[in-house]
Amino acid sequence: MSYRSTKAILLTGTVMASVMMAAPASAQDVGTSNDEASSPSAIVVTGSRILRQSVESAAPIAVVDNAEFELSGTVNVENVVNSLPQVVPGFTSNSNNPGTGTATLNLRGLGSTRTMVLVNGRRWMFYDTGQIVDLNTIPSFLLDTVDVVTGGASAVYGSDAMAGVVNFNLRNVDGVEVGGQYSITERGDGARYEIYGAIGTEFADGRGRATVYAEYYNRESIFQGDRGFSEYALGAESFGDDQQQFGSSTLPNGVIRYLAPNNGDRTGTDFAANGAVVFDTPGEFRARTGDTYNYAPVNYLQLPQERYLIGGYAEYEISDALEAYTEVAFVNNRVAQELAATPVTGTFNVDLATIQPFLSAGDYAQLVQLDATETGTGARAGNNGQLSLFLQRRTVETGARNSLDERNAFRVLAGLRGDINEYLRWDAYYMYARTRNANVQAGNISRAAFQAGLDGTGTAINIFGPGTLTPAMVDAISIQAQNGDTSTLEVANAYLSGTFGDFAIGSASPIAFAIGGEYRRVASEFIPDTALSSGDVIGFNAGDATEGAYSVKEVFAELSIPVIETDSGMRLDLTAAGRYSDYGLAFVGGVWTYAGGVEFSPIPDVKFRGQYQRAVRAPNVAELFQGTAIGFPGATDPCSTTAAQSGTLRDLCIANGVPAGVVGTTAVQINAQIPALFGGNPNLTEETSDSYTVGVVLQPSFLPGLTVTADYFDIKIKDAIATVSLNQQFDLCFNQSQDPNSASCAPFFANPNGSIRTGGIIDVGNPPILGGANVAGFTVAGVDLQVNYRTSVPFSAFTSDGSSNLDFNVLGTWTKKSRSLAFPGSDPLNCAGLFGANCGEPGPSYKWTARMSWVDGPFTLSSRWRHLSAVDDDDDSVDYASFNGVERLPAYDVFDMTFAFEASENVTFTVGVNNLFDKLPQTPTFDGIYVSSTNNGTLLGDNQEQANTYPSTYDVLGRDFFASVKFKF
Repeated sequence: MSYRSTKAILLTGTVMASVMMAAPASAQDVGTSNDEASSPSAIVVTGSRILRQSVESAAPIAVVDNAEFELSGTVNVENVVNSLPQVVPGFTSNSNNPGTGTATLNLRGLGSTRTMVLVNGRRWMFYDTGQIVDLNTIPSFLLDTVDVVTGGASAVYGSDAMAGVVNFNLRNVDGVEVGGQYSITERGDGARYEIYGAIGTEFADGRGRATVYAEYYNRESIFQGDRGFSEYALGAESFGDDQQQFGSSTLPNGVIRYLAPNNGDRTGTDFAANGAVVFDTPGEFRARTGDTYNYAPVNYLQLPQERYLIGGYAEYEISDALEAYTEVAFVNNRVAQELAATPVTGTFNVDLATIQPFLSAGDYAQLVQLDATETGTGARAGNNGQLSLFLQRRTVETGARNSLDERNAFRVLAGLRGDINEYLRWDAYYMYARTRNANVQAGNISRAAFQAGLDGTGTAINIFGPGTLTPAMVDAISIQAQNGDTSTLEVANAYLSGTFGDFAIGSASPIAFAIGGEYRRVASEFIPDTALSSGDVIGFNAGDATEGAYSVKEVFAELSIPVIETDSGMRLDLTAAGRYSDYGLAFVGGVWTYAGGVEFSPIPDVKFRGQYQRAVRAPNVAELFQGTAIGFPGATDPCSTTAAQSGTLRDLCIANGVPAGVVGTTAVQINAQIPALFGGNPNLTEETSDSYTVGVVLQPSFLPGLTVTADYFDIKIKDAIATVSLNQQFDLCFNQSQDPNSASCAPFFANPNGSIRTGGIIDVGNPPILGGANVAGFTVAGVDLQVNYRTSVPFSAFTSDGSSNLDFNVLGTWTKKSRSLAFPGSDPLNCAGLFGANCGEPGPSYKWTARMSWVDGPFTLSSRWRHLSAVDDDDDSVDYASFNGVERLPAYDVFDMTFAFEASENVTFTVGVNNLFDKLPQTPTFDGIYVSSTNNGTLLGDNQEQANTYPSTYDVLGRDFFASVKFKF
């Protein structure tokens, strides 16, 4: 018996069946038939390397087949995967800020770094120092199934499989397939189109098979200003108690702030009211009264993308017992992000003579008065022709900030596999993948050049009014920045699988096993240009270079023991797996992972199953070696709250460099986003997790076509790598410890000049340094439910026998617990059913995707229902800003409809509409009135991610149409 006649890569399973219905052309072949299930062919199930006769496993596996991608009009993999209830959306095509121009996968909300992504059962290429897979690199038109395995799988696949594994299985093509799709929203924008082709054939008298493919995809942009719910910024950097349109305090008109430690006499000046002035017309300022800038309209709501994808895979039977195989893929992917024009903020030394031509005589005289009465030192010395001013100017004359990522990624794999005898088989392969990204940024401002334009050492710049920067001034202060990063992955894997001959326990099937070894090396580097690494760039985040690599040597084994197997259908199976990994890292040495499972069927209609897994995740290159990079997290400076007006907190703030006159006022912090530095930590150790799944599978013989599965899952991760947030660090130091010599206060008090590092008006140029540590913990628990039912109905318009099929599929999750512990001793946070500043992306307690399809010969009518239960704000003490409040986002339901028709054996047409009822995303409600909110003097931002909503969770496009055609020859 040849190897090719016995081997098969499993693409689905009868235990979980298919989540969605099959494609129109193969509508009668949904799931796996009983004949297939009993086939003697050996198969490999996702989550195991053991060749087996049954498609069933102790671990629950949810399966999405290729029809779901066709019926939902999906071109990018992310759109279907993120609709699965096991997934909390990561970055998507709507992730502009934050975002990376990629599409990532986040199982159970435990993070993309803890989700393993495989293609055809093997590791795929990642795109950055965080070792995360970009789903844009996977060809959706070639997908056969997507398998989602819950819980840790490190014993089988190695590091990273903490939350679970998602395996994308590509299909072989027989003949020629070409097709295309066009999508557009009801508003007539956001067009997307795809053209693809694939050729598959056998060769060498059937001993070989090959598939080659190519795709071009283009996605047009949509701006936030193109949708009513995102046209205005709600919350963000606004402050005060007045009703006003929210937005940024950094205006295109220009703002000057004159507050402590400046101490000149403000009497009779426009600064007397609140220490801040704004320009309505060039050269003429007035007291600032809460003016804000609406930055939302020019931000992307849908990122533009252009992708070229080409690749292939082949296998060749060298002999009856030996086969060679290979896989090759190349992707060129261009994705842009766009933000509002650069907001320049900070303290600058201003030479009065240099800026005099740009100011009216009266306003210039006010600045002269301040200079004449100052009693400080340096630029704050009296009557020296200089002032140290906190300036804010949004440089709209330079245009929007644009960041373009162009990623070129390739992956090559070569392997051999074969039979040793009728019981044993082996498989060995080597894989190399590399992704290289070039990032070019436009719209940045040079801080040094901006300063030189104000102090007389460079080209003078006029920032005192709207539209005052001339083209020459723009050229003088603008700076283009770029950076690059390269990531590589090497894997050498070999394993032996089979049975111990016919050895079995009692009358059960033979005992099966797999044993092997793996060598893996990961390497990444991030190379910013001089402007970025020096921190001179204003506009996009600066950062130092990152470079690092490590390797791991592993041995692994699996065992499958059928204990009981009777003619009546009673069956008991035990499974076990273990892996030893030796890392070449200072603080991660040899680690063990292991798993055990049990399946018991008292009768054929019922199966009980359970599994335990211990998994690990080694720190990635970014966590270990990342160079210091600046970020702008939202946080509240405790020295700006009313609580700091007295007591120990006041003393601590003053000791930290905050002038006594402004402690406890909003003058300490003018923006909700505060600069902080983040970097790697080479002393990190591995994360560990324990996961349990217990479930039941029901396939009642009295109701053919019905499969019901329910599985309880519980995943606990300890020693998780996390960076204590700036808000938490503030709390640890200023509210809990209140000891300037404590470790929790080190990021603030370990400051050479003793000034506070909060990024407010005190010291914007000296932010705190925050690094990762093995301090966090996560627990996720709940129940997955899947129902699959197919039945025939006694009517038809297209078949000769007068019957058709009705398919009904539901995949849902109840999340009982989504608990996180930021650091030992902190208050645990359970984000099940919550959203907001602490929990982030909404975590609905109930989430499901259901599809019902009527398949009548060549005709398919299908509808999909996507449901998210209501979520509540995660901070009951805060009433967030909006007219009606955003303490609760109600349940969200979206319905889709698709029509498909197989015109002939060679041509299939599909048309559909997603978001049939044009359901708007869940947003803070407003009715033309914008209300700013404070809580006991604390500056508040809003509790949304971007575009006044969570655009990866809720649909921001509205009603969306698509049409596709596929030709097969």
